[in-house]
Amino acid sequence: MTGGAGFLGSHLCEHLLQEGCDVLCVDNFYSGTKDNVAHLIANPHFELMRHDVTFPLYVEVDEIYNLACPASPVHYQRDPVQTTKTSVLGAINMLGLAKRTKAKLFQASTSEVYGDPEIHPQQESYWGRVNPIGIRSCYDEGKRCAETLFFDYHRQHDLEIKVVRIFNTYGPRMHPNDGRVVSNFIVQALRGGDITIYGDGSQTRSFCYVDDLIDGFVRMMASPKEVTGPINLGNPVEFTIRELAEAVLDLVGGESRLVLKPLPQDDPRQRQPDITLAKNALNWEPRVKLKEGLEITIEYFRKFLAS
Repeated sequence: MTGGAGFLGSHLCEHLLQEGCDVLCVDNFYSGTKDNVAHLIANPHFELMRHDVTFPLYVEVDEIYNLACPASPVHYQRDPVQTTKTSVLGAINMLGLAKRTKAKLFQASTSEVYGDPEIHPQQESYWGRVNPIGIRSCYDEGKRCAETLFFDYHRQHDLEIKVVRIFNTYGPRMHPNDGRVVSNFIVQALRGGDITIYGDGSQTRSFCYVDDLIDGFVRMMASPKEVTGPINLGNPVEFTIRELAEAVLDLVGGESRLVLKPLPQDDPRQRQPDITLAKNALNWEPRVKLKEGLEITIEYFRKFLAS
């Protein structure tokens, strides 16, 4: 699993170990951290390797989950050239590894391939509206190119691929300074500071709890060969950013104020997945309600900040 020490990767490592798998966790710790997988080190079926996926990897595996890439604007805009390399060269190297070992290959793509969408909710058949030269392009276009490579390898080499498009996900082990809206709001509220809303707060997102998403990953990998994706994985229940901020405040308490700041360039106004395909092909849909997931996530950050 590339990116295995990241937010999503560490949860997936746990899940696969619980299923009895041997897991090779590969990460260069650019945005992931050893702390996320430290509790797994003693497990004899878990192995941790420091490696950058922009370089080839020579191992023997049966399945590959390619999760390597910084996924928050703070991280992927810090070194945009490296972000593009991670998406594109990382895909090429993992595809080469899968071709050599005849492994099944999973690609963690993103809802950002839809850009600032003209249709709502977003279906997999929609080609997107992405700015190819904006400050988010390193991530958006890098992931789009990775999808292209996956489907070309599938058509040209009959490689078994599984491509999912991840919508906003939250839960324990999110990085407290990654700039994502859920972690931002929770950390700001717990510290008693102002809660920063970019824009007027009317823009919408759909928030999926991490356990639901990981269940979707595993179902996708276990699906029949003809199920290649791309398949949207996310929670179709839509909230405005202001509604999310108010929900966090209600759960955390305190006297934090909502403060409005200018909307960043190319920030999408709407984001909501159509998960009809996931329901039909994977028998999957999220179960955890926002309030329930926020309570668990807030408790994680409360302990994290206290330590």
